[in-house]
Amino acid sequence: MAVIFESCVKLNEEKTAWCIELKDTVDDRVVVCKSLEEYQEQMKELGDDYGGNIDQVIWSKDDDVPFHFMDEIRQGMANIQAEIEEQLGEPLIKNEGN
Repeated sequence: MAVIFESCVKLNEEKTAWCIELKDTVDDRVVVCKSLEEYQEQMKELGDDYGGNIDQVIWSKDDDVPFHFMDEIRQGMANIQAEIEEQLGEPLIKNEGN
């Protein structure tokens, strides 16, 4: 059984901020995260049910999400990745061909 999560960037009801809808496709649980910190916590919590082994995260966004919100999320995710890599002392993503 592949553990696949779906992460969809959406606008809040007022259309003034973004949120990420995180779905566990194995059991259809859905949580809405209003910050990257909350997303990180929820990803860990849901992933713990599978021993932390998540096979894939499929990202999407609603059509009405402005580019500046996507840039904010990309930069925040890059910062989180850099922090984790610094703690581990190695890259999270390894190039098989190099």
